[in-house]
Amino acid sequence: MGSGIMPDLASEILIPVCAVIGIAFALVQWVIVSRVKLSPGRGSNGRGKNGYSDCLIEEEEGLNDHNVVLKCAEIQTAISEGATSFLFTEYQYVGIFMVAFAILIFVFLGSVNGFSTKSQPCTYDPQSMCKPALATAAFSTVSFLLGAFTSVVSGFLGMKIATYANARTTLEARKGVGKAFIVAFRSGAVMGFLLAASGLLVLYIIINLFKLYYGDDWEGLFEAITGYGLGGSSMALFGRVGGGIYTKAADVGADLVGKVERNIPEDDPRNPAVIADNVGDNVGDIAGMGSDLFGSYAESSCAALVVASISSFGINHDLTAMLYPLIISSVGIVVCLITTLFATDFFEVKAVNEIEPALKNQLIISTVLMTVAVGIVTWISVPSSFTIFNFGTQKVVKNWQLFLCVAVGLWAGLIIGFVTEYYTSNAYSPVQDVADSCRTGAATNVIFGLALGYKSVIIPIFAIAVSIFVSVSFAAMYGVSVAALGMLSTIATGLAIDAYGPISDNAGGIAEMAGMSHRIRERTDALDAAGNTTAAIGKGFAIGSAALVSLALFGAFVSRASITTVDVLSPKVFIGLIVGAMLPYWFSAMTMKSVGSAALKMVEEVRRQFNTIPGLMEGTAKPDYATCVKISTDASIKEMIPPGALVMLTPLIVGILFGVETLAGVLAGSLVSGVQIAISASNTGGAWDNAKKYIEAGASEHARTLGPKGSDPHKAAVIGDTVGDPLKDTSGPSLNILIKLMAVESLVFAPFFATHGGLLFKLL
Repeated sequence: MGSGIMPDLASEILIPVCAVIGIAFALVQWVIVSRVKLSPGRGSNGRGKNGYSDCLIEEEEGLNDHNVVLKCAEIQTAISEGATSFLFTEYQYVGIFMVAFAILIFVFLGSVNGFSTKSQPCTYDPQSMCKPALATAAFSTVSFLLGAFTSVVSGFLGMKIATYANARTTLEARKGVGKAFIVAFRSGAVMGFLLAASGLLVLYIIINLFKLYYGDDWEGLFEAITGYGLGGSSMALFGRVGGGIYTKAADVGADLVGKVERNIPEDDPRNPAVIADNVGDNVGDIAGMGSDLFGSYAESSCAALVVASISSFGINHDLTAMLYPLIISSVGIVVCLITTLFATDFFEVKAVNEIEPALKNQLIISTVLMTVAVGIVTWISVPSSFTIFNFGTQKVVKNWQLFLCVAVGLWAGLIIGFVTEYYTSNAYSPVQDVADSCRTGAATNVIFGLALGYKSVIIPIFAIAVSIFVSVSFAAMYGVSVAALGMLSTIATGLAIDAYGPISDNAGGIAEMAGMSHRIRERTDALDAAGNTTAAIGKGFAIGSAALVSLALFGAFVSRASITTVDVLSPKVFIGLIVGAMLPYWFSAMTMKSVGSAALKMVEEVRRQFNTIPGLMEGTAKPDYATCVKISTDASIKEMIPPGALVMLTPLIVGILFGVETLAGVLAGSLVSGVQIAISASNTGGAWDNAKKYIEAGASEHARTLGPKGSDPHKAAVIGDTVGDPLKDTSGPSLNILIKLMAVESLVFAPFFATHGGLLFKLL
C-alpha cells in the first residue's frame, strides 16, 4: 500500500502552525477594528489623507457630533451587557447538564466490560490487545468536556466580537458604505478564524495527549476522541435553541406592536423591546451559529478519524494519512486567509451594489483555491492506494478518488449556498413574487412564502444526493465524512460572511436609536439586506454539511455497533425509521410554540408600556428596556430545556430499550425528514424578511408601487416576516443540530448499546 510523500513530522508541524496563523490573523483583524474609537475627540481636526475633502464629509454627516458617538457607545454597552448576562445565565444551566451527561458517559461506557481494567482483544483485530473499555470511558468523558468547553468559548467570543464591532460599524457608516462594510467584515473574520483555528488546535492537542496513553491502540484512541464532537454539538443545541427563542420573542414583540400597531420604524428607541431585539441577534445568530458550525467541524473530523483508525491508515499506523482530515482543515485556514484579503485589502467596496457581489466572491474564491489546495494535499499526504473499512470488508481506494470526495462536498456547498441566495435575495424573482403577493394581504404572502420554501429544497437535496453517491461509491463512509469536511473546509470564510449579517443588523439598529441621519440608516440597511442573504447562505451551508456529517456519523455508528446491514424491511428498523422521521416535526413544534408563548408575553409588555408610560410615543419619556430583556431571558432559559431533552434522551431510550437496529432506523429517518424541513423553514423565513425589506427600500419601480412603509402591502409583508422569524432563526437552524447530535451521541454510546441494548426485544 505504501505511504504518502509527506513525512509524519511535516504533518505534525503543519497542523499547529496553520492553527496559530489563523489565531494570529484573527488578532490582527481585531486590532484594526479597534482603531475605530468609541470616544469623541479623535479626528475632529478635519484633515484626513485627502486634505480638505474629509472635512466636507465630516460636516455633512455630523462626524463632529460628539453626542452621537456617546449615544452609540451607550447603546453598544447596553446590548453587550444584555448578551453577556443572558449567556452567563444560559451557561450556568448548561454547565449542570454538562457535568451530569459526562457522568452518564463514564458510567455507560465503563459498564461495557463491567468496569474491568484489563486489556481486551481489539474489536476489528482480535489478534491484537487493546486498552480496557474503562479507559475509553474516561477519555471519552474528558474529550466530551473539552468539546463542550471549546464550543461554549467559541460562541461567547463570537458574541463579544460582534457586540464590540456593531457601534464601530455604525460610526464608520458616516464616512461611506465601504468603510462600514470593511469594519463589519473584518469583525466577522475575527470570529471565523478564531473558531476554525481553535477548534483544530484543541482537537490536535487532544489527539497527541491521548496518544501518550494509548500508544499503538489507535482504534481505542480515536473512539475516545468522538466525545469531542458530542460535547461541541450538545452545547450548540442549547445555544441555538435558547438564543433562537430569545431573539425571536423580542423581534416578534417589537415588530407586531411597534411596526404594525403603532406605525413606528424598526429599531425606534421608543420601542421597549428594541434592546432585547438587538441583544437577540448576537446570542442567537452569532453565539448559536458559532457553536453550531464548530460542532459540525468537530463531528465530521471525529467520524473520519473513527473510520480511518480501522482502515489501512490506522492498521499500518500511517500518521500523516490518519491526520488527513485535520490537514484539510489546516490548509482551509490558509486558503480562507488569502480569500479574506480580497475583500479587505485587494478590492475596495465603494457603492451599495458592490456589497453582495463582494461577499459572494468570497465563497467562489475560497472554493476555487481550496479545490487546488485539496488536490495538492491529497497527493502528498495520502498513499496512492489504500483500503477503507466498509461494513465488515476493506475497500481499495485510490488517492484521486479521495480528492474527488472532498471536492464534491466543497462544490455541493457552493451550489447550496447560491441556490439559497437565489431563493432568499430580493434581487431575484422568487422574493419579488412574494413581495408582489402582499398586494392582496398577509394570507397570500404566507401562501407564496411557504411554496417558495418547499420549492427551494429541490436543488440542494439533489446536490447532497450526488455528493453522497460519489463519496460512498469511491471511499465508502470515509468518503462521506471527508466530503462533509470539504464543505466545512472554508468554515473561516463562511463564518466571517455569516457573522457580518447580525453585526450590520445591529449597526442599523444603533443608527436608528442614536438618531442618525436618514442617509446613514440607508447605508446600514444596504449592509443589512446583503447580510440577510448571506445569513441564509450560511444556514444553507450549515444544513448541507449537517446532512453529510450525520450520514458519516451514522456510518461510523453502524461500524462501531457491528451492524453489517440495515434492512428497511425488518420491522425493528422500519419502526425506527418512521419514528425518526417524526422527530424533527415534534422538535419544530416545541421550538415554534416556545417562540409564540415568549412573544405573547413580550407583546403584552410592550403594549402595557405604550399604554401606561406618559410621553413614550412623543419621545419625551424613556421605555423600560430591562423588563423586555428579562422576559426574553427567562422565557428562553425555561423553554430551551424540553427540546434539548427530546434530542439528548431519544438515542439513549431507543438504544437501551429497542437496540442498535431500531436506533439505526431512527437516525436515518430523522436525517431524511430533518434536512428537508430545515432547508424549507430557513428559506421561507429568509424570503419573507427580504420581501419586507424590498418594499421598504423602494429601490425599483415595482417596489415603489407596493410601498411606502406603513402601506397595506407593507403591513402584510411585516406579518409574513414575523411568521417567518421563528422558522428561519429558531426551528430551521436548530434542526441541523438535532440530526447531527443524535448521530454522534449514538456513536459515542454504540459499544454500550451493542452490549446491553435492546432490553424490550430480549424480554419478548
